Amino acid sequence: MSWPDPHPDPQLLLQLGVSPFQQRFPWWGGDLQTLRDTLRPVDLPIDQGQSLEIEVPALKSGAAGSGALLAFLDCPPAPKALVVVLHGLGGSSRREGVRRLGVALGSEGFAVLRLNMRGADPGRHLAGGTYAARCNSDLLPVLHRARQLCSTLTPEGTPLPLFGAGLSLGGTMLLNACLSTSAERVAAGLDPARQPLDGLFCASSPLDLAACSASIERPRNRVYQRWLLQRLVRQTLADPFGVSDLDLGRMSGAEQPRTIRAFDSTVTAPRWGFADVEAYYREASPLQYLIQSPQGLPPTLMLQALDDPWVPARSALDLGEAVPTDGPIQLIFTREGGHNGFHGRAGCWSDALAASWLQTLK
Repeated sequence: MSWPDPHPDPQLLLQLGVSPFQQRFPWWGGDLQTLRDTLRPVDLPIDQGQSLEIEVPALKSGAAGSGALLAFLDCPPAPKALVVVLHGLGGSSRREGVRRLGVALGSEGFAVLRLNMRGADPGRHLAGGTYAARCNSDLLPVLHRARQLCSTLTPEGTPLPLFGAGLSLGGTMLLNACLSTSAERVAAGLDPARQPLDGLFCASSPLDLAACSASIERPRNRVYQRWLLQRLVRQTLADPFGVSDLDLGRMSGAEQPRTIRAFDSTVTAPRWGFADVEAYYREASPLQYLIQSPQGLPPTLMLQALDDPWVPARSALDLGEAVPTDGPIQLIFTREGGHNGFHGRAGCWSDALAASWLQTLK
């Protein structure tokens, strides 16, 4: 497929003090960029984050009771802002990409709240069910608690800005939280007239769930899909609040889902109150809403590689063509980088980009 020139506005990179991305040997191409952290784990400092439990309500379906989500707070002296960092599908606060981004932000003076969504380890025991691309009833209470933290992390009590940084599906969830309705915000204790976040960074985030589902089902992605499904099924079966007989039969028997779409049809859509998987993909995909009302977002930077083997770049390209250049959404495309890879000559380029972007907003 022929793509347009993806190079970002040089003025934007100059403003951010970031050089254009150059992939690092031997991590050539989208697949090796995607797999780098799995093939060669990142050497990171010992995790010393302070654990926090944040209460969340029951799922719409009533299949799982209310509970809590587990987050870890990393706070340097005199932080500049608080950043909620969110993992992607099958991830957690312990995944290399989330921890590495947290370390990069912390080194630039940001406090970081690394969140585990419903069902993700190490918070699996706190809440029943699993998360979804649009899970505002879970995420908005977390952002409410984060706003409260913003007033307690400085000696003088001056409220800090609250930012978000989402990797893959984590960015989708944060986008949907920013697109939430006034009623949803009121229910979570938030000011309905104020954005839940003051700024947002998204890397490799799905904007069209149906297109992403079709992409991951391609024969060349068979191994990726199997790996993701194993993690999702394991999270589902490990539910300490119980698994329905229907879920149990389909998760452990011959009918076990063989695709992400089948898992979403069996588990995700009904648990989150969607009529079916088509409704879930349609209503939880932020692309249409971003095109219709981009002015409703906080300042937002989206990063997308054209060689991402999981998330098709077409949706982000369509968004870039539709939104005004002077609006809150800015997009950066790279020819290489894979899915949430961006491993360059000086480390993870996307981590440096996120830190530099958020520095301009504080």
